Amino acid sequence: MTTFQPTSARRVLCLAGSLRRHSWNRRLLHAAALQAPTGLQLDVHDALAAVPLFDEDLESRDPAGPAGVQALRAAVAAADGLLIATPEYNQALPGVLKNALDWLSRESPLGEVLAGKPVAVLGASSGPWGTRLAQASLRQVLHTCGALVMPAPSLFVARVAERFDARGWLTDTATLQSLQSFLLAFDAWMERVARPAALEQPQAMPR
Repeated sequence: MTTFQPTSARRVLCLAGSLRRHSWNRRLLHAAALQAPTGLQLDVHDALAAVPLFDEDLESRDPAGPAGVQALRAAVAAADGLLIATPEYNQALPGVLKNALDWLSRESPLGEVLAGKPVAVLGASSGPWGTRLAQASLRQVLHTCGALVMPAPSLFVARVAERFDARGWLTDTATLQSLQSFLLAFDAWMERVARPAALEQPQAMPR
């Protein structure tokens, strides 16, 4: 796992929905980490390949799950929020990402770690649509798992190869600005949903 900000900050776990080491969505997350506002720590989880295919037989042997599942589940549980960058495969989210979410949605010694977790979704693709359909299907899965998905703004990075330089750095000014605004919005979203429920309730009139 790669950490980019001081440990005293609000912690966000970042997941790329691709196993390719230098995938565009992983690069987008690294760019997000560099653009993170003060007080926000972004950790990129690099071990999604260690999560096996979901299998209830594996789960029955150990409710905590295989080692790769335990590591991912613990990282999600410890984070204040989850940032997911998804590619689009055949007009939907990738199987490796759906598989990880299937594991995370299950009851475990750490509980259902996605339930009540603030989540933001973004994505990048080489085509002209910027993973719109993948993000829509990912949002549906996350809502079903009880995650608190940030409703807006959206970030669809299209023609991604034009946004990064040969070294893998995000250099497109408009995309950088959109990413900064996206992260500020997610920081505000985490703050909003983290408020105690009592503060969200109408207060009784004094007698």
